[in-house]
Amino acid sequence: MSFWRSRQGGGILLIVVVTLLFSLGDAAARHITQLVPVLMLLWFRYAFQTIVTLVMRLPTQKASLFATPNPKFQALRGVLLLTTSFCSFYGLQHLPVGEFTAMVMLSPMVATAMAAITLKHHVAHLRWLLMAVGLAGVLLVVRPGGQVFGWALLFPLLLVTTYAWFQVLTSRLSNDENPYTTQFYTGLVGALATSPLLLWTWDTQALLNHWPWFLAVSVAASFGHLLLISAFNRASAVVLSPYLYTQIAFATLAGWVFFRHMPDGLAWVGIVVIAISGVGNALVSIRESAQQRQ
Repeated sequence: MSFWRSRQGGGILLIVVVTLLFSLGDAAARHITQLVPVLMLLWFRYAFQTIVTLVMRLPTQKASLFATPNPKFQALRGVLLLTTSFCSFYGLQHLPVGEFTAMVMLSPMVATAMAAITLKHHVAHLRWLLMAVGLAGVLLVVRPGGQVFGWALLFPLLLVTTYAWFQVLTSRLSNDENPYTTQFYTGLVGALATSPLLLWTWDTQALLNHWPWFLAVSVAASFGHLLLISAFNRASAVVLSPYLYTQIAFATLAGWVFFRHMPDGLAWVGIVVIAISGVGNALVSIRESAQQRQ
């Protein structure tokens, strides 16, 4: 039990809670986006994050909460996450939660490739091989004739790209920015960008009828990201990254419990392949980190 009381053990527990929250949030989004305007839900989600971050951090950080040396990068990061959320909400209208999540979990590997190209990071040959294996897993999930093949695949494909860039930019900002300042500006950019669209999408009756679902999606996303920050404050990325893939299991379980959907045989193989390639990629990071410390 002593390990789980340590900072590293606490970080791992937090990551598992985060993946559970994100999976439940995706399941809630899949349900509620069938009933309310998606853009209105997006605005609510980001406005909620902005307010929660202000309430939780302003008493501690005061004016420093708003201080950023990279306002343009903060704005770009906010736009990237907003685009990611847009693709997620619309994609979940048409795709099962488990398969959708499995495809999205390819993002860290795509981010690694982008970092190699844009930030000139060295990427070992084994990482490239693991990325190819992960891509093969995705092709099994989205194969022609499968349960999820169709035009809606454009949403997770775009999401993987935007979220990978989001991760690259987050890595770039991590050394210069307070993480809670980044959390605040991410919410603020999303709320401001979607506010003009409320003129055409606002539906008071939908909010009154379905406010618990609005709240569920917003709580899962906002507190999930706050706990993610806390987890990475307790343990390194190389330790925590393998546990991010528990989200695939939680998402598949949520899809079965709430929507009675189970992947078919080849999709299951693809999901397992994606998870193995992702965990393998994380284990390579652990090995490289250990070698650097020697």
